[in-house]
Order: sequence, then C-alpha cells, then structure tokens
Amino acid sequence: MKKNNIYDLLIFVLSAELAGVLSSLIAGNLGELYSAFLKPPLSPPGLVFPIVWTILYALMGISAFLINTSDAEPVRIKSALRTYCLQLFVNFLWPIVFFRFQALWASTIVIAVLIILVIIMTVKFAKIRPLAALINIPYIIWLLFAAYLNTATAVLN
Repeated sequence: MKKNNIYDLLIFVLSAELAGVLSSLIAGNLGELYSAFLKPPLSPPGLVFPIVWTILYALMGISAFLINTSDAEPVRIKSALRTYCLQLFVNFLWPIVFFRFQALWASTIVIAVLIILVIIMTVKFAKIRPLAALINIPYIIWLLFAAYLNTATAVLN
C-alpha cells in the first residue's frame, strides 16, 4: 500500500470512529442510561456495545476507503460515498435520540432509516468493489439486532 493510501485509510477509519465517539459524548452517560432501562431477552451487557461499535466503525471506514480508492467512475464513487456519509450521520443521531432524549419510539424510526440506508450503501458498494460490501455485512446484522433491542426496549419502557 502506498504511503498516501495508508494516511487516507487512517483518515477514513478515524473519521468513522470520531463520529461514534462524538455521538456517545453528546448522548450522555450511556452505561448508566442503559442500565436504567428494562431490557428484553438477549440484551448483552453494556460492555459489549463499545467493543462492537469500535470494530464496526473501523470496518465502515475501511469499506469507504476501498470505495474511495477504486477505479470506478467518479460519479459512482461520489454517489456511494454520499450514501456512506448520510448513513454515518443517521448513525450519529441514533444514540442521541435514544439515550439523550430517551425518545425510544423515535429512535426505532431512526434505526429503521439507518438500516435502509446501510443496505442501499452496501448495494452501491457491491457494484463498485464487492469486498467493501461484504465488510458491511456484520454492520447490517448488528443493526438488525439493535433494532430488535430498540423496539423491545420501547415496548418494555
């Protein structure tokens, strides 16, 4: 990998991680808030979330980097990266809506929109670089699980 590509990769990964960190800071004390909710079956311990999200944000950044460095038509790359940025923004909003505002039903809508955007992004990525799409499969699976947790928490609380 060229030296510039290593820097570009780091920028993509760190910017995705930064979105997650800023969102959690704005959302408030996630651990305390999470423990206060009645939780549905299969709810993992609070420690699992930062570990999983750190990995997922890194994978998002890697996949966006792969798209950015592809040989595809620039218009397709821009479209895919716009969708990536949009889903990252909606992802940024979800913890704020769920934890900061404790708008559990509104956050269910936000996560549903997020899932749709990530699927659209993954399809766009697949047409440019299949590996970039495959890297996002764990993200989609986690979001579906998170949607279950969100919806069930809204029902219970």
